Amino acid sequence: MTVTTDSTPPASPSPDDGDALAPFGYPQELRRRMGRYASFAAGFSFISVLTTVFQFFSLGYSFGGPLFFWTWPAVLVGQLLVAACFAELAARLPIAGAIYQWASRLGGPSFGWYAGWIMVIGRIVVVAAAALALQVVLPAVWSGFQIVGGDPSPTTTSGAANAALLGLVLLALTTLLNVLDNRALSAVNTIGVTAEIAGVALIVTLLATHGERDPGITLHTGGEGGPITALLVGSFTAAYVLIGFESASEMSEETVNPRRTAPRTTLTALTTSGVCGGLLLLGGLLAAPSLTDGRLATEGLGYVLTSTLGDGLGRVLLADVAVAVCAATLAIQTSATRMLFSMARDGVLPRSAALARVPRRTGMPGTAAMVVGVCAGLLLLLDLASPQAFLAIGTTCIAMVYLAYAMVTGPMLVRRLRGEWRPPADGERDELGRPLFSLGRWGLPVNVLAVGYGLFMTVNLAWPRAEVYDPEGGHWYFQWFTVLLLAATVTTGAAYRWYRRRKDSAERAGGRVPREPEVAAVRA
Repeated sequence: MTVTTDSTPPASPSPDDGDALAPFGYPQELRRRMGRYASFAAGFSFISVLTTVFQFFSLGYSFGGPLFFWTWPAVLVGQLLVAACFAELAARLPIAGAIYQWASRLGGPSFGWYAGWIMVIGRIVVVAAAALALQVVLPAVWSGFQIVGGDPSPTTTSGAANAALLGLVLLALTTLLNVLDNRALSAVNTIGVTAEIAGVALIVTLLATHGERDPGITLHTGGEGGPITALLVGSFTAAYVLIGFESASEMSEETVNPRRTAPRTTLTALTTSGVCGGLLLLGGLLAAPSLTDGRLATEGLGYVLTSTLGDGLGRVLLADVAVAVCAATLAIQTSATRMLFSMARDGVLPRSAALARVPRRTGMPGTAAMVVGVCAGLLLLLDLASPQAFLAIGTTCIAMVYLAYAMVTGPMLVRRLRGEWRPPADGERDELGRPLFSLGRWGLPVNVLAVGYGLFMTVNLAWPRAEVYDPEGGHWYFQWFTVLLLAATVTTGAAYRWYRRRKDSAERAGGRVPREPEVAAVRA
């Protein structure tokens, strides 16, 4: 199938119309059932502040002390700049596999392919990282969840092995849901998001009533490095949490009124998550029994809940966090599956026909979901090799996601500078007849800042700091894990593309038409 070369479709058809994707060159295969709240849930579940703040709080605190709190608003502002650019694209190109589709139309087919490939691998790593988060909360809820060994800390050998085991069980369940039907998937996501929002509100309220100190404490470091190190490494927590807001766009082909819904839920999910996460961080710092006994740097917010709110209530709240972890893993795997499906539908991946198959009975790309689940499960086995894999997996996934984001905002900026980015025409409307989302005259400065922020954070996250990635020494491959995996991703992608070009040339020479279509670069 060849994608149309015009990024501005004609007047939007009814959301129930099977030809809604026809202007982009695709048939409607996925089932369009998701409403606005379900779309919001897709982004909010992916971000999942309960999952990620609990998972990475200890890292940020160990390096920056209370000062690391200020990295949160800094990263939130940067991500809002990126999200605003994505919202413009979501209104114009409501297609599954958003990053791949947008980069292909802005930067050309080859450039878009690499953006999609990096994002697919990055998303699979994110799935594995999210599944590992169960270890942070379940053993604290009930000691029986610590099946392997006695020490539940994910940085110990027994904790890492148990994390892998719990993660594999969770991946089996999320893969099953991603194969069945999007009604079940949406229902689980909606329940998970509702429980998470209620949990955040309750935790923040309770922590606020148990404050031991005033907010001025956030102006002190107390971590392992100076202020610069505190901010650079401490920003990993916020950077890890505040990704995935574009999941609403990934689900555009399953969303009712996507050109109106996706831009708004993208921004709403990120803003809501940013406010909730910031309050969680601040509440934890103010209510912690001690900032100097070392437990915040090793046990994180789980320690604050159980020691401050009491063992019983603390465990109930941690159980709610566990629900959020499950919903987050499901949402991330769904997003990765849609990216894989979108690329396979264009025939640009190995075994594309199987990966793009959508059974009429389920309306779900089941094979793609199983591939994501299996690959994420294999990554979990790294935790059996060394506890340091936990941190390596977490930081690697966000570095790759940030790079893929920059591969969208970058060519988008080039289009603006060339004068090729046109505001929506007067006749362009969303499904409800209203003007498309647009940044207007703020588009250029927002885009410039988004690109600069994205590149800076990519380098910061991928920088091979021994004190972060290999604190015990002797594991050079973990210190360079992010760089090595990114290099391997690009190299394997280049090798596959070279192989396909050779195969296509041979087929043309033999009088056969290659099966792989060429994805056209679409004018922005």
